[in-house]
Amino acid sequence: MSPAPTWVEGAAGSGHDVDHLPLAVVAGAGGTPYVGVRVGDLVLDLGRLTGDPVHAAPSLGPFLARGPALWGSTRASVVEALTDPGRRAEVEPLLTPVADVAALLPFEVADYVDFYCSRQHATNVGRLFRPDAADPLPEAWRSLPIGYHGRAGTVVVSGTDVRRPWGQRPSYGPTERLDLEAELGFVVGAPSVHGTPVPTTAFRDHVFGVTLLNDWSARDVQAFEYRPLGPFLGKSFATSISGWVTPLAALEAARVPLPGQDPPPPAHLAVAEPAGYDVAVEVVVDGDVVSRPPYAATYWSPAQMLAHLTANGASLRTGDLYASGTISGDAPDQVGSLLELFRGERFLPDGAQVTLRATAPGALGGRITLGEVTGRVLPALPA
Repeated sequence: MSPAPTWVEGAAGSGHDVDHLPLAVVAGAGGTPYVGVRVGDLVLDLGRLTGDPVHAAPSLGPFLARGPALWGSTRASVVEALTDPGRRAEVEPLLTPVADVAALLPFEVADYVDFYCSRQHATNVGRLFRPDAADPLPEAWRSLPIGYHGRAGTVVVSGTDVRRPWGQRPSYGPTERLDLEAELGFVVGAPSVHGTPVPTTAFRDHVFGVTLLNDWSARDVQAFEYRPLGPFLGKSFATSISGWVTPLAALEAARVPLPGQDPPPPAHLAVAEPAGYDVAVEVVVDGDVVSRPPYAATYWSPAQMLAHLTANGASLRTGDLYASGTISGDAPDQVGSLLELFRGERFLPDGAQVTLRATAPGALGGRITLGEVTGRVLPALPA
């Protein structure tokens, strides 16, 4: 059921109507951070609206930990407050222009796992890194969503500069092949019990929402180190996320079937359709759109990633973040990395600014606008 029209001026028909309502931790100049909900070009102070201390914390963590019952009731309360004209005088003082606040890192990242779920991306990279291989995809790729553990401590919020890292390539020095990776990140709220796998059917019981994510990559370091144990220093220096988290509840209208899985996944990774999401991403470098990766083309679904992540009994914690891996489609201008776009010939220079932005179908018939993620490349530290 679609929400009623909002009384907030300028919100109706925008990418931030009441069918979206992304959350962030925001702060004004010298102010105390608080949980805010965006509607139009305004931010609603959630703690002052609800009176619940969980919403007054300087992190989404306490709210995320409470699970889907509170997530749903809070969303319903916000929608009611923003669509009932009789509450306008009460709620208007709780609204602040989004331009007057800064979005901070929205939650403390507990663990970070990056997957490799785009068949097109994995094929493109396999051909570049292993040109003599008969099959560009790793042996296990069609059987399970391949992933690796990154560093939770180097996840940074949009707007944070990223310094060019040093690494072995094989000589030790600043990377000469700094790249971006356009991804969708999934934010875990409710934890799970250690030793008990989470089935694909429980995806929405644990995952609160999504955020755009740029998993910066040093391709020369990665190529030298990644076999046989996979990426390490080539990836762990920085991962950027948006300060705004879009609830899964806002993406119901964006659900689409997966592009097809052959062979069928094992029983514990079987998933009911529609299991994918129609999220249209744009990659912007120094103001120019260089690519438009479609998340709907991704082979492995977020529910399957979550089930695989916990299949051995590994537990979920509030604030866990896992990412789709680079999103790439079939067309040359639908790839999510410069490695693919320029076939290894061009990478990010110092001073380059990378922005990821995205939209998805909304419940009110238009498209919702996900929070952008931006980072600028700083020169490497001197020797």
